[in-house]
Amino acid sequence: MTERRILHAYFHIQPGSRPDMYEQLLALAENLTPRVQAIPPDAAHLDITGALRYFDRDPEGIAALLRMRTLALHGVQTTCAIAPTRMLATMAAAVTPPGATTIIEAADVQAWLRPRPVAALHGVGPATATKLRAYGLHTIGDLADASLPALTRIFGAATGRSLHAHAHGHDLRTVQPQPIAKSVSAERAFGHDVLDPVEHRRALLDLAEELGGLLRDEQQIASTLALTFRYADRSTSSRSRTLPEPTGHTRPLVGAAYELYDLLGLQRARVRSISLRAQELRPAAEGAEQLSLDPTADRALAIETVTDRARARYGPGTLRPATLARAGPRHDSPS
Repeated sequence: MTERRILHAYFHIQPGSRPDMYEQLLALAENLTPRVQAIPPDAAHLDITGALRYFDRDPEGIAALLRMRTLALHGVQTTCAIAPTRMLATMAAAVTPPGATTIIEAADVQAWLRPRPVAALHGVGPATATKLRAYGLHTIGDLADASLPALTRIFGAATGRSLHAHAHGHDLRTVQPQPIAKSVSAERAFGHDVLDPVEHRRALLDLAEELGGLLRDEQQIASTLALTFRYADRSTSSRSRTLPEPTGHTRPLVGAAYELYDLLGLQRARVRSISLRAQELRPAAEGAEQLSLDPTADRALAIETVTDRARARYGPGTLRPATLARAGPRHDSPS
């Protein structure tokens, strides 16, 4: 059986680029292999197993071809990592210098994986990493050596099995070509590492305000909200949630964003950017809004209507929550 070769590509899309730049870069990747899975907003997985024979190149040669084309045609630098599984390719890309390529051969998986901190493992968030360290499991090698029954007792059957499999380098997920989900997003990039949770939540409020305005301007509602934090080392943490009902209103978007943030369990994380994405969009006319007996909800909707009118007439940021008014000027998104 042929060993799968998965390439994780991270596109360094610069601020001010065309809105469709990401789609153009995905099209370039699809010229190398039809098996491309978009990982918005700036990455993709490519199954290049068949491309190796078609182009008569080794994995490094395929990565070089992709990097050359994205740079020559769009001026975009691309970081690549190639491994037998999606998980390993993603982890390798997170520690690969910008514009370079890392290759993990099947025989080298354990040697590469075991010394790394347990927090670097796919599926291990800050809260899980803290719990693992409390049990003396500091590296992925420590986790791999732990017995499966012990892990299932601590974390439950599903999570325990998942941690055990990932620590041994196993990942059964395949690259699934699919169209980019229809969505809108907003992002804030900080000029320095931001560790303060208060600043994180203030940015989330600002993002939800912007996202809600975008949805209402386009007369759209979203069924799912996704939150992504990018850290100083270019690694990311993401969470998503299906909303209780599809909405384009700011208040439920803020509430869902705060809940997703709490799920990440960040403690003094060195955050470089935060993005919020509304997914599974459909026309607002198709939505059915539930009646509310909460007078504060009615006031919030009335304020939202006034804010939308002011924004349409005078531009974004004309009326803002007091918390954001005290925060000073907004940080622009890099994408």
